[in-house]
Amino acid sequence: MHIFKDYYQNEVKLSFDDEPFSKDPRHVWSICQYRNQWLLTKHQERGLEFPGGKVEKDETAIEAAIREIKEETGGVVKEIAYIGQYFVAGKAGDVIKNVYFAQISNLVAQPTYFETAGPVLLDSLPNNIKSNKAYSFIMKDDVLSNCLDYIMNREG
Repeated sequence: MHIFKDYYQNEVKLSFDDEPFSKDPRHVWSICQYRNQWLLTKHQERGLEFPGGKVEKDETAIEAAIREIKEETGGVVKEIAYIGQYFVAGKAGDVIKNVYFAQISNLVAQPTYFETAGPVLLDSLPNNIKSNKAYSFIMKDDVLSNCLDYIMNREG
């Protein structure tokens, strides 16, 4: 279990165990790769981030992750794996979010990308994300760095 503060100084608990905080999380976030590049999206208000969002009624968390990737980037998921789950004791309420790692087979142009400007491909993630104004607050806490470490160690 990793415990740290998020961008807004809320306590975050991150675990790589199988859904330790909820079997029915209401939020998802997917770290995506497409052709050895990182696939992000540009949220109109928050900035650059990996795709994610809320789980809709009658939808599983993994179904929500696949849908959000498609809606926000046009990405078609080839493989997706559960990475972990985190709990944020936020000022506006608690949030429990599943994190996934997705390999994308192709990008399909769409007439709309909902609240985002569509796909953004990066060869590498910058070292200064935490201080870089182009990136969303979602990218600025230790969830991302811990999940990237987990992914790299898992893939060997």
